[in-house]
Amino acid sequence: MSNAVFYCSFKLKKDASAPDFLLAAEKLNNEYISKQKGYISWKQLVDGDTWADFITFETMEDVKKFEADSGNAGELAQKFYSFINLNSCNVNYFSVERDYK
Repeated sequence: MSNAVFYCSFKLKKDASAPDFLLAAEKLNNEYISKQKGYISWKQLVDGDTWADFITFETMEDVKKFEADSGNAGELAQKFYSFINLNSCNVNYFSVERDYK
């Protein structure tokens, strides 16, 4: 079975500090996301004012469980999402067809 990716593109709020956002993301990753079943990695991408989270899990089942359980991150998630313009979010799930390394 191939790996799966949770992909979410978004914009930060106008007054958001990118360095503070990245610190909140790192804390969320270290204390919650990286401990989820099947977690492999989280890449944060940016192009101008558009950001994207690219979180890889072992299976699509792991991705779906991660999103279903994401409310359990509590204050860590609240802090992370406080930087994001939630109306700008676009979420996709992808199966990894091929990985060139």
